[in-house]
Amino acid sequence: MVTIYGKDSCPYTQAARDDYERRKIPFAYINVKKNAAELERMLEFSKGRRAVPVIVDTDGKVTIGFGGT
Repeated sequence: MVTIYGKDSCPYTQAARDDYERRKIPFAYINVKKNAAELERMLEFSKGRRAVPVIVDTDGKVTIGFGGT
């Protein structure tokens, strides 16, 4: 399953969630503003970058940001 780390106020996080939903790709959304432990986990995937969303694909590929592609 794909995991999307982000925050509710980020338009790019929302765009990523909408896109995955539209394409019917199952994903788990984690709001890092509400969970400090998950924020730390996200920072491990992003190598310390605090940009959201951080999308972790099923195969472990990490994408930072979302441009709608």
